Amino acid sequence: MRSWYVIFSLLLGLLAFYSCSESQTEEENLPLDELNAWNLNKQTIQGTTQGTTFLIKTSEDSLLASPKEISDLLHQFDLELSGYIDYSILSKLNDADSLFEVEDNKFFNSCYALSQHVFSKTNGAFDPSVFPLVKAWGFFKDMTNEPSQQEIDSILNFVGFESGHLHTFDGANFTKLHPSFQLDFNGIAQGQSADEIATFLKNRGHENYFVEVGGEIVVAGKNNDGEPWIIGIDEPTEENDGASQRKLENYLSISEGGIATSGNYRKFYKKDGKKYSHTLNPLTGFPVEHNLLSATVIAPNAALADGYATVFMTIGVDSTLSFVASHPEEKIEVYLLFENNFGRIERAFSSGMQSYLLK
Repeated sequence: MRSWYVIFSLLLGLLAFYSCSESQTEEENLPLDELNAWNLNKQTIQGTTQGTTFLIKTSEDSLLASPKEISDLLHQFDLELSGYIDYSILSKLNDADSLFEVEDNKFFNSCYALSQHVFSKTNGAFDPSVFPLVKAWGFFKDMTNEPSQQEIDSILNFVGFESGHLHTFDGANFTKLHPSFQLDFNGIAQGQSADEIATFLKNRGHENYFVEVGGEIVVAGKNNDGEPWIIGIDEPTEENDGASQRKLENYLSISEGGIATSGNYRKFYKKDGKKYSHTLNPLTGFPVEHNLLSATVIAPNAALADGYATVFMTIGVDSTLSFVASHPEEKIEVYLLFENNFGRIERAFSSGMQSYLLK
């Protein structure tokens, strides 16, 4: 019963994202397009960011943070790592022809380092330099024609995140060895933003909290029932859109760590009746084609969970389970949902994931 209560509470909070609580203070009672964060109650802040929603909860007496402080933190994060803001550090870097001086930053350097770590561990299956491929496939606008093999091969000349190949970065000066080299941190930055909020709460003295940004989650301590936090894993079907309805395939019980899920069942592009996955294989340049529908990852932090979830949607079921088993130093666990040869959804998970599952 307690598990269902927590799930219900989280869903109720998500459904209320676009309504302001009567408990707002006068300082915080600003138009949503100015603040984008508000109190649901003294234990909860919610709002919008990065084209999605966020939710922050504590089981302690009250949150030691204001909506404005959270909004400011997320705004600063976007000013560094958003690809949708023309004047962000990332956008200005992508527009630069060669040398770009990275301004004093709180988040860019750590995002770059985390990305290099996952890139190296996965032999390039995670690669933020796929941005030219993302544009070619039209995920930011309508695609007129599917790119040809020749066009993809040409673009791949400018894809490759290893330092010294198409770029160098010493923490201050970013040198692009070709103007077409561009970065897209969407596969890891949202998880990092959840981590940054969690760090903010921890520094304020919180020991029990739940942070969710666009589905990327960080938890610590216990929920209101004194139990581990309960996280639902979505059933990976197109009809399960997370808005008008939400069906859960399983539940995680967890007291510490980052959780992220990537999936192809919602994120795809359709043209002329053909579906194109939003997950691009940076080694081939083409959308992935396999039976893996979703990958849920538990990691020490949400950024790593986010990055590895992206990787696992690229490499598929067998390679994912093999990777997790052979990299215990990463301290990650994974839960996979895939379609079998008869069209039914099956599950597979790493050995350590069993301890988190409620069914």
